[in-house]
Amino acid sequence: MARDLHLANKPPLPSLDQRLALAKRCSQEGVMAGAKAAVVATIATAIPTVASARMLPWGRANLNPTAQALIVSTVAGMAYFIVADKTVLATARRNSFNGTDQPHNF
Repeated sequence: MARDLHLANKPPLPSLDQRLALAKRCSQEGVMAGAKAAVVATIATAIPTVASARMLPWGRANLNPTAQALIVSTVAGMAYFIVADKTVLATARRNSFNGTDQPHNF
């Protein structure tokens, strides 16, 4: 009898369609946050890279256009994947606690 009372107070589990929609929303939020971070990282990296390739003697000698593009694209790619991963994990963690009585001590 006590076990049945415990089950009555527990919220129902979401259906498969609801879980798929939630996963899709998590991934879309991650993609948007990653894209924004990549744009910011591209601008923040491109300006000093191009400036150093034009103004500094070492940069002028060693940073050809291919090297400049490699530096900028590497930073943009890293920013995208790091921020997208952190956003997806944070959203999944936040959604995993919805509907529970557990405190949110992260």
